[in-house]
Amino acid sequence: MAATKASLAINSSRPEDRSMRAELEQLPTLFSKLGNDVMQLFNSQLELFKVEIKEETNAFARGAMMIAIGAAIGFIGFALLNVAIAFGVSTLFAQANFSQPASYALGFVVTGVFYLIVGGIVVAAIKSRLAKQRIVPERTVAELRKDKAWLKNEI
Repeated sequence: MAATKASLAINSSRPEDRSMRAELEQLPTLFSKLGNDVMQLFNSQLELFKVEIKEETNAFARGAMMIAIGAAIGFIGFALLNVAIAFGVSTLFAQANFSQPASYALGFVVTGVFYLIVGGIVVAAIKSRLAKQRIVPERTVAELRKDKAWLKNEI
């Protein structure tokens, strides 16, 4: 038994054995550090994802708010201008020997059709602008792809 302890003492005094033991002792520390770094990387990726989603949501919310404000203003304008134009157009039909209610009705119909066309054009333009917005967070996806490639190379 004494011989075994002596041989171990002799073997462990060699520089190669000490460096190997130090490397083996460092291996769990390195794995722990790698795990912490990977977790920190994923946490930063998650934060980037949250920021991008918030930016995209804000862009859509601003667009929706602008549509709502435009629709409210358009509705009020439509109502007031429709009444004024309808009465103006109805004076043109008064010379056509229509009754007064019929000339008013034709004035309102002509005005209503005009505003429906203008409103449709505005809604189509806003809709096409919103359709160009990307929902997928491009920067986060690019970073995740880089990290995936990095992890494959490291492991």
